Amino acid sequence: MTDQLRLMAVHAHPDDESSKGAATMAKYVSEGVDVLVVTCTGGERGSILNPKLQGDKYVEEHIHEVRKKEMDEAREILGVKQEWLGFVDSGLPEGDPLPPLPEGCFALEDVDKAAGELVRKIRSFRPQVITTYDENGGYPHPDHIMTHKISMVAFEGAADAEKYPEGEYGPVHQPLKLYYNQGFNRLRTEALHKALLDRGLESPYGEWLKRWENSGREERTLTTHVPCADFFEVRDKALIAHATQIDPDGGWFRVPMEIQKEVWPTEEYELAKSLVGTSLPEDDLFAGVRQV
Repeated sequence: MTDQLRLMAVHAHPDDESSKGAATMAKYVSEGVDVLVVTCTGGERGSILNPKLQGDKYVEEHIHEVRKKEMDEAREILGVKQEWLGFVDSGLPEGDPLPPLPEGCFALEDVDKAAGELVRKIRSFRPQVITTYDENGGYPHPDHIMTHKISMVAFEGAADAEKYPEGEYGPVHQPLKLYYNQGFNRLRTEALHKALLDRGLESPYGEWLKRWENSGREERTLTTHVPCADFFEVRDKALIAHATQIDPDGGWFRVPMEIQKEVWPTEEYELAKSLVGTSLPEDDLFAGVRQV
């Protein structure tokens, strides 16, 4: 049934697909699964985070085009398909109090209307499985939270011909499972932190764990651990393709690859909705689907 399996990963910005679940997607592509990344915004208001490109006038003045080219390169590396939802990046508001969001941005769109654009993609691609963000967005960027909102509405709405008429949105389709990306989880962070210290190496996670402890952040339920260590190099290559966002000498790459593969060879997800029977914990996003 592998040639019939379809996975849709819904992300807020270009680069999110490479930092959240990229090795999982590359693994499934290698197995013949059809994988589509839906990117909600163009990342137009994203800061240039790579110090090597900060101050580059061309990049600053053409950030939308640059990020689109980066996405094209990452898509090719991962072997996935990719489509844009067409909304405008909201930016990450900073300050106290926070400034208002810019007019016309993704986070200020009507949720049901914006979800309708995702319904079109779901009905066209017809995935059995969708991945997205939890209600906190993974981290509280307004576009990540909005991505969660429209994904939840679209998961149900794709099968609702009354709310989203077939004449406008295409023939109905009901996805079978929906997951939240939980790759940045505390258990993984603690395991890698300890492994580095045990080997006499410096860990980039000490401050992370302190902030985690002081934040009162709720622990998520990790239902699904997908073994994908053989694709960690592909993930990192796709990340580096997003040159405006990722410093190849930065924190993303401070844990030696052999330690990552030995200590934590999986990517994690939280099963949020399932219309098929499955046993937890899982090691496959298509658990229960392959038998349907």
